[in-house]
Amino acid sequence: MGEATSILSRGREVLAIEAEAIQNLRSRLGEEFVRVTGAILDCRGRIIVTGMGKSGHVGRKIAATMASTGTPAYFLHPGEGIHGDLGMVTGGDLVLALSNSGESEEILALVPTLKLLGVPIVALVGNPDSELARRSDFVLEVPVVREADPLGLAPTASTAAMMALGDALAIAAAEQRKFGPDEFALFHPGGALGRQLLQVVGKLMHAGEANPVVDEQANLRRAIMEITAKGLGAASIVDACGRLIGIVTDGDLRRFVAQHDDAIHRPVIEAMTPNPRTIGPEALAAEAMRLMERTARGVTVLPVVEEGVPVGMIHIHDIFKALAGLR
Repeated sequence: MGEATSILSRGREVLAIEAEAIQNLRSRLGEEFVRVTGAILDCRGRIIVTGMGKSGHVGRKIAATMASTGTPAYFLHPGEGIHGDLGMVTGGDLVLALSNSGESEEILALVPTLKLLGVPIVALVGNPDSELARRSDFVLEVPVVREADPLGLAPTASTAAMMALGDALAIAAAEQRKFGPDEFALFHPGGALGRQLLQVVGKLMHAGEANPVVDEQANLRRAIMEITAKGLGAASIVDACGRLIGIVTDGDLRRFVAQHDDAIHRPVIEAMTPNPRTIGPEALAAEAMRLMERTARGVTVLPVVEEGVPVGMIHIHDIFKALAGLR
């Protein structure tokens, strides 16, 4: 019992020390972080992350997070870099150099070549007065009062804080880029979100009897009945040949009824929106979501059209339900 208590106590203490390191970093975040995020967004090439030892392991994770959230990035081992792999670096790149001490010989050996190439260097360091910090274009200090191990030597709190800072840079840049679920799915085809958003619309749409369609000759009463019966909040309007000419939604109906006392007896084409946004059955669910999100009026449904004929309708909830089914 005493041993278990001691183990739990030590585990909680480690988590508290690492959490404290991240909280201290949070309170120190300022204008330099904004400048570095701007440099990442302005980078015409790729973000190259480098670091030795435990900092290198953290760097690999930061590079992976950036790459998966819309910022092209890769990890360059400094030891390999000084033996030829610096040839992968171009003038349009930006380097994130990770070193707690800021005195890593392998990383410092990269600096002259990076300077000759005109590549900006961002130092993530525990020591702002270090050689690496002095020779870098940007400096993000990662201050850590103590490590979590009994000797205070093993990289624990420092690596936790450095990884958190890398995540903060990646997510801040992704948000500024308007990185959305469709882009996430594109880079994660093997994940649950990716598999669903990369599904084709034809597999998710309401087709056949479930597809709300109203003839252009119908009145508003008929349109209300069709929309109510199908439950999608909208109906496609078709001409005599069955080709799509417009869409009418719940919102269109409410506005029209408010303006006309005899609304339910008037032709539905008077209330419809002509030439609506549409999508094909072979398009990706991610594309459907993007079309809905980019409309000023907040569209939640799209007619699914094939050769001009509305063969189905997809609602944004259909996509959400598909995603929820894999969580």
